[in-house]
Amino acid sequence: MDASADSKVASQHDAVSRRNFLAAAVATTAAAGSLRSRAADDTASDSAANKSDGANDRVQFAVIGCGGMGSGHLRNLVERSERDNIRVAAVCDVYQRRLTRAREVAGCEGTLDYRTLLQRPDIDAVLIATPDHWHGKIAIDALEAGKHVYVEKPMTHTVEQAIALRNTVRKTGKVLQVGPQGTGDDKFWQAHDALKAGRIGKVTWAHGTYNRNARVCLFNEHQKIDPTAGPDKTGDDFIDWNMWLGAEWGLAPKIEWTPDHFFRFRKYWPYNGGVATDLLYHKLAPLLLAIAGHDGEYPWRVNASGGLYIEKDGRDIPDVFLMTADYPSEFSVFLASTLTNDSSLPDRVYGKYGTLEIDGLALKKNGDFEPEFKERNGGLAECTLTTTARRDMVGNFLDAIRTGAPLHCNAELGAATMVAIKLAVESYRQQRTMIWDTKTEKLVS
Repeated sequence: MDASADSKVASQHDAVSRRNFLAAAVATTAAAGSLRSRAADDTASDSAANKSDGANDRVQFAVIGCGGMGSGHLRNLVERSERDNIRVAAVCDVYQRRLTRAREVAGCEGTLDYRTLLQRPDIDAVLIATPDHWHGKIAIDALEAGKHVYVEKPMTHTVEQAIALRNTVRKTGKVLQVGPQGTGDDKFWQAHDALKAGRIGKVTWAHGTYNRNARVCLFNEHQKIDPTAGPDKTGDDFIDWNMWLGAEWGLAPKIEWTPDHFFRFRKYWPYNGGVATDLLYHKLAPLLLAIAGHDGEYPWRVNASGGLYIEKDGRDIPDVFLMTADYPSEFSVFLASTLTNDSSLPDRVYGKYGTLEIDGLALKKNGDFEPEFKERNGGLAECTLTTTARRDMVGNFLDAIRTGAPLHCNAELGAATMVAIKLAVESYRQQRTMIWDTKTEKLVS
């Protein structure tokens, strides 16, 4: 840690023995890297473990990452504290100004080093809203420390981290919710029931888009740079740059302080996958839920294309990104995300007998197969599904902890989504088709 930081910051870092942490990290890595298949009774044992927490017990949260998204989550947790019988007991951020603000909002303790929070026995759950390259490691460390985890999308930064995190959930039996909001929308669950019942015939493909267009790119406009902050500053201006990079654990390359990388990390490959991980994760997870079910499905082939056509400001990421994922169950998903035009394609699923419009949940006959469609839809050539209210993502997370309720986006769906999205990023960057062996869970060269 920089010697110019104040004594309070130093004491927070000193609270964790480096030797003890490294030993714990080795154990965590070894456990996360050990792959095993889930036995049939895992679900029952996990449910029983979750129920043991007690439906009336207060859930104590720690919020890790208190920037824009993290601050929104923090305020939401504080606002619903009495209603949902929860409490934010601690907050963490590597930027002292954000940490100070978060402590004021929650009225709790704070630290610059998340590892100190995981040692606290009074913390039941952590909410992770850090930059992407930290999601996997913090989530694994938290699970191994016995905490339940809510992690913002994308689930991780790499394919390897996604598989390791999923396996840690399987091993520990703790609850992990990934945060793509669409998975909490009942229309995708109703769509799954209809598709599973064969109401539009064999599903062959689907598409969705998530586009934006602003005079100043939102990846810049929403992320203001504080010119007074940095690793050489003190007090609220201090940023633990080395901790943020995570180079010590191989999370990102070690570079000199670069404000644009810190405040606008979504523009750079070492920390983010651009519009693919920031926006298209929101589209693919719900579509996989609708087509394949609550555990999703892993792709076997992924292609991506696009380019940086307008936003030439030194960023790594493209402003036009198109991807296609092909699945073993014989369907394909096409997704697109642009920062150059906000017109969009609807979320739509295509079957042999009919088509399902996700928005509005309208099922319509297709081609020569009107008789087959009508047979499956009460004699109608067009019909509409109905939805019911569902708990929001955090509420669903709490229900899963207390009663074993099914998660909107569990670790299985989260990892399946992450593999497809990250393979698309690599397909774009390497300019080649990516093949995934679904049996060995390895990339095929």
